Amino acid sequence: MPRPSLRHPLLRNARFRRFFLGRLLSLVGDAVIPSALALAVLHATGSASALALVLGCAMVPRLVLLPLGGVIADRFNPRVVALTTDLVRCAGQLFVGIELLSGSPELWQIAVAEAIGGAASAFAMPTLASLIVGIVGEKDRQSANSALAVVRSGTLAGGPALAGLLVLTAGPGWAFVLDAASFAVSAALLATLRLSRTTTPAEERRSLRSDLVEGWHEVRSRGWYWTSLIAHATWNGGAAVFATLGPAVAVKELGGDGAWIMIAQAGAVGLLLGSLLSGRARPRRPVLMGNLVLTTYVLPLGLLALHAPAPAVATAFGVALACLGFFNPLWETAVQAAVPAAVLARVTSYDWLLSLAAMPLGYVLAPLAADAWGEATPLWIAAAAVGLACLATAGVPGVRHFTLDTPADTSADTSTGKVSSRDRPRRPSAPRRTPAGRPRP
Repeated sequence: MPRPSLRHPLLRNARFRRFFLGRLLSLVGDAVIPSALALAVLHATGSASALALVLGCAMVPRLVLLPLGGVIADRFNPRVVALTTDLVRCAGQLFVGIELLSGSPELWQIAVAEAIGGAASAFAMPTLASLIVGIVGEKDRQSANSALAVVRSGTLAGGPALAGLLVLTAGPGWAFVLDAASFAVSAALLATLRLSRTTTPAEERRSLRSDLVEGWHEVRSRGWYWTSLIAHATWNGGAAVFATLGPAVAVKELGGDGAWIMIAQAGAVGLLLGSLLSGRARPRRPVLMGNLVLTTYVLPLGLLALHAPAPAVATAFGVALACLGFFNPLWETAVQAAVPAAVLARVTSYDWLLSLAAMPLGYVLAPLAADAWGEATPLWIAAAAVGLACLATAGVPGVRHFTLDTPADTSADTSTGKVSSRDRPRRPSAPRRTPAGRPRP
């Protein structure tokens, strides 16, 4: 197992510092958008249905195009793909900001702009793992992934407050202008990076369908990977149930608005602390440990179903999100070590697809089940599903045996899931390309 580095990659890797700064700024900009968009659309239309339409316009293209985004990121330089998508999203958010500042925004124009932004994000998200692999050496990747996770956690915690400050003092239009500026700076920083090549040579490229099939085969050939994805998708579905029913239960049964604010804030703090802890942890079996700690989400789901006191639910939710923050960098580092760089973007695009698709399903089914059987029933079902799915991965040999004893860019031993040096792909004579940056819910 690699030893922890004495110096953090932020201190000794200039390329990673530039990439990290770009990610930091774009995440801060993105963090203010959900609240600003909700307020802007509701103020402009007074309709929750209009907000749902705009959100759907952003989500559907992202889900549909994610596998294609993985193919593009594997075929071409991921830095160029990420830079291009930053510029597209910059233009889209600037357009929405100008529309809102004009005082007479058109709903269809905002919806189209968000759809374009959602499509661009489908091409940007798979580039993250590839960029990290190209920018950061194998021994420093967990520290780098942890640093990025800390930034994601911090912006998620502070984003609503920053959005509220901007909306109240300057209006929601300026929140979109800020997001556009953050994408512009991120693109400028990406333009300064010179990464080694990891793209598929043009003479080896096949049809789009063949590339998609190859990516899916890489997922299916690793038992530790696809079984873990099922558990993670189930976890995300349970998180959607909690997010949908939690506010209603907290307001009605646990003490009002303040109870839900306490619970949500505890989760944000827990996520940040878990991300910080993950940078120092070096478990020998990261996939097994990561999947097992995710079972802690059973606690807030069960306590909410029991209408336990708000401090108890908040504590359990904070612990569960701390475990999520701890898990994400471990998982990302394991995937970056085990999956060959030439197919990494496609493999991670399927990971994103399952993670994102499970959440809308939870959003839709939770209220329907609550109306039919009461709020406790879907919460208990979600708790049982999360617990069983995450614990069941311990029965998969590949999950139990997966270690990080060998260098990155090796292929997986598909019988166990362990990275095997005998399966190391032949390195090309040309320098290899570099990759750039995924959050989990």
